[in-house]
Amino acid sequence: MVGMSPKSERPSHYVSRYMQENGYQIIPVNPGHNEIVGLKSFPCLTDIPYRVDIVNVFRRSEYVKPIAEDAVKIGAKALWLQDGVINDDARQLAENAGLMVVMNDCLLRQHLRYFDHT
Repeated sequence: MVGMSPKSERPSHYVSRYMQENGYQIIPVNPGHNEIVGLKSFPCLTDIPYRVDIVNVFRRSEYVKPIAEDAVKIGAKALWLQDGVINDDARQLAENAGLMVVMNDCLLRQHLRYFDHT
């Protein structure tokens, strides 16, 4: 979760917690914090010492291209840009490297859409 905040009212926090509560391993990426919700936080994607499948981004659009470059470097399978995050250069770069790309959509909302059968 790139840009995950320790503040519970922030979307990056509650989306991450929701995904964690639904069985997904969350890896906070935020250079301003060593730990978020009891999990080690990494300064950047390339510092993570294990495999990452989905790079979920909670950063402003203008900061996304270097994140996409790092997602490619680490061999991620997907780049997911949350609501309001749109960067066509990052999309093209990631798609050219074979990543699935989602822009301007919420992972929590889509998870609820497909998996909430209450």
